[in-house]
Amino acid sequence: MGYPTKVQLIKRQRGSDQYYINFPAAVAEAMEFEKGEIVEWIIEDKANLILHRRNVPPSPVKVKKKKQSG
Repeated sequence: MGYPTKVQLIKRQRGSDQYYINFPAAVAEAMEFEKGEIVEWIIEDKANLILHRRNVPPSPVKVKKKKQSG
């Protein structure tokens, strides 16, 4: 399920316009974002942006990998 979000534009007098995209609270909480956290945007193509976290918090669930036989 996606979360539709509007792109906002703040026009400043000196031409330093800024675009903002806000995360819905449910997404930010699920990702465990913290105030002031640094993230990077990677442009995949004109339809997709990838948000990359520099520091990822550890997963609360330990997953054991099964050995493949063969």
